Amino acid sequence: MRFLAVLSALIYMSAVNMPAMAQNKGPQGPTPVIVSKAYTEQFVDQVEAIGTLRANETITVASTVTETVTAINFTDGQRVMKGDVLVEMTDNEEKALLDQQKALVSEAQKQLERARELAKSGAVSASILEERQRDATSARAGLAALASRLDDHIIVAPFDGVVGLRNISVGALLQPATVITTLDDDSVMKLDFSVPSVFLQTLKVGTQIVAKATGFEGEFKGEVSAIDSQIDEATRSVIVRAIIPNPDGALKPGLLMTVNLLKNPREGVGIPENAIIPEGRKHFVFVVDTAQTPPVTEKREVVIGTRKPGEVEIVQNLKEGETVVTQGTMTVKDGGAVKITAEQGKDESLQDVLKRLKGPKAEEGKKTDEKKPEEKK
Repeated sequence: MRFLAVLSALIYMSAVNMPAMAQNKGPQGPTPVIVSKAYTEQFVDQVEAIGTLRANETITVASTVTETVTAINFTDGQRVMKGDVLVEMTDNEEKALLDQQKALVSEAQKQLERARELAKSGAVSASILEERQRDATSARAGLAALASRLDDHIIVAPFDGVVGLRNISVGALLQPATVITTLDDDSVMKLDFSVPSVFLQTLKVGTQIVAKATGFEGEFKGEVSAIDSQIDEATRSVIVRAIIPNPDGALKPGLLMTVNLLKNPREGVGIPENAIIPEGRKHFVFVVDTAQTPPVTEKREVVIGTRKPGEVEIVQNLKEGETVVTQGTMTVKDGGAVKITAEQGKDESLQDVLKRLKGPKAEEGKKTDEKKPEEKK
């Protein structure tokens, strides 16, 4: 697109210069150019990387006991809340043992109360009272242990999230190694990516990132939440973790993403990219002195910084408000006179400028064509 825009501009400039070239009388007049004023723009340094998404919290749901499944209370891909019962297993024996232990606890508590009353009158020795206290404590501990064993026969969601595919059926014999499903908290996603250690000094928690993924439209914004404490000796890079909000659940764990780390945000002087004249490792612009009549150009070396689509940051030798040539740089000479035919706005493309220039002429041509039938009459 930029090539076509430059080609259109050159054609336009040639058309403007045709009358002067055809006359070939005396010195040529000022060179027609399109200019733009340097402006203040927001710039950031970008570091590109590739990262992998992880859920905020993720577990593999499995049993801790060997029992038969009696009920499954979720479907594939279902969203569940913390505390929801996902799987129930056979627990008749544990319930019976629990009832038995509750009775033992009740009896031990009664014996303890009776011993306390008798101890007040001296009918029971202190050692017997201590024994009754140990019995009651032991019975309560046994009850707690059985209750814990009973809890192992139901599997509940430890946090809000979405379950994966179900790998079991009712009646299956579960063992501790059996994978039931997965559970992921995808309300926010963790994006882990490697950054060269040379950028370590500028990395900090809170730095903004922009990520993209193949097959997804638009960009996903987030911020750095943590930086690894060690640098990889082989790659000399450090793992950075960013947090990306995922309110609609579109992002999935394991997704590969391209990351742009936006560091060192700042205000700088910007100009259209087509104003830059590269010569080896140096960069120049033609600065227009509009105070003179006609305006005169000065070829000035500048130091460029970050590039953005269609524009570039100028770090040194150009101030906000100074006028530079954006089209016509191939015909302009240092110290030469120019004729400003149009000024390119900050957010205006070259195509828009050319349309604006051709607009009045096209309108005049259209009116001329409309008058021709009347002239024939």
